[in-house]
Order: sequence, then structure tokens, then C-alpha cells
Amino acid sequence: MTQTGTDDRVSSQRIASALREQILSGQVTPGTWLRQDEIAMRLGTSRLPVREALRILELEGLAETLPNRGSRVPSLDLEEVNTYYRMRERLEPLTLAESLAWITDDQVDLMEEIQERIEAAEGGVDGFLALDRDFHMASYAACPSEPLLATTVRLWNATQHYRRAFMQLAGTHRLEIVNAEHRLILDAVRRRDPEDAERFITGHIRRTRVELTSHPELFTNN
Repeated sequence: MTQTGTDDRVSSQRIASALREQILSGQVTPGTWLRQDEIAMRLGTSRLPVREALRILELEGLAETLPNRGSRVPSLDLEEVNTYYRMRERLEPLTLAESLAWITDDQVDLMEEIQERIEAAEGGVDGFLALDRDFHMASYAACPSEPLLATTVRLWNATQHYRRAFMQLAGTHRLEIVNAEHRLILDAVRRRDPEDAERFITGHIRRTRVELTSHPELFTNN
């Protein structure tokens, strides 16, 4: 590979990282067009690494390409979000169970540390969403199946915006429920009990799905 090719690849990863952060943090919202020229100008680069960055994001579920129109952040309707959450209810228990066979004490301690920060209520909704994601990804980190992990992350990415909108409505009562459910999951992980872990994560995701989809006003297509 030439030096130019290597530089473009590194640049693509950096651009993808910057755009990923903007999308997951809510700075760039669903339906927003990701114009290659605008991004290249803003970041002081050429279109080639931007194009590659958008392909990376598409694989992660954070961008979609429409023929003859370009790339944008996907926008989901209520039924699509409901379906994604039902997929998560089935997929994430498996991811967690697979992870439990390999997870280390240090990784479990990291989950504990993250949960303590969540309970300290640092950073409002955006702070919670980042820590909530960190908590669950720490629980899945030891899963030996890369396709399973990649699909789990993709489903998380696709529904991030709608979790944010829901949490802004739900208030502190919802956080109390989340904390209690996290503690159940953490205890099952620490005991390396896959049956309890699967049961608790399934209930955790299902409760969010039911409550989230009871707010059709969060979905612009409804």
C-alpha cells in the first residue's frame, strides 16, 4: 500500500470517529444529509477519505446511502424501532451469555465502576446515555464472536437517538428503574450465571421497548 493510501485510510478512520461521535451524541440527528463536499470542507480534507468514512458508518448502522441522492443518518418510524428492540431482546441475551464464559474480574469491576457513576447522576441525559452504553458494552466485551458483537453494536447505534428522546421525557423515575435493573444484571454477571443474566437483560430491553413505543410523538412518521 502506498503512503497516500495509508494516509487516506487513517484519515477515513478519524473522520468516521468524528462523525460517529456527532451522531451518537445527538449533534447530528436522524434524517440529516451527510454531504461529502461539506464534510470535506469542514474537516479540511478531500472527498475520498470522507466517502470511505461514510462506508464505515453505513456498516455500523449510523448512515445509509440512497441511490442518486447521497448519504444521510437513518430515520426510523415507530414500527422499525419496535422491531429493532425485539431483535435486541433476542440477540443481546446471547451476546451476554457468550461473554460470561470469558469475562474477567477486571471487566466486572469496570461495570461496577460505571454503574456507580450512573447512580451519581453525572452529566444529565447525555451523560447517562454514554455511561449506559459503556456499562452494556463492558458486559459484552468478552464475547468471542465478532459478528455477534458487531450486530449488537449496530442495533444500539440505530436506536440511540430514540433512547435519548425517550429519556428526556421519562425523568428520574425511569433512571431509578434502570439502576435497579443494572444491579440485577451486574450481580448475575459477577456470579457468572448465564440464565439469570439472560433473563434480566431481556426484561431490561423489553421494558424500554414497551415504554418507548408508547410515545408515538417521538417518531416523526407517526
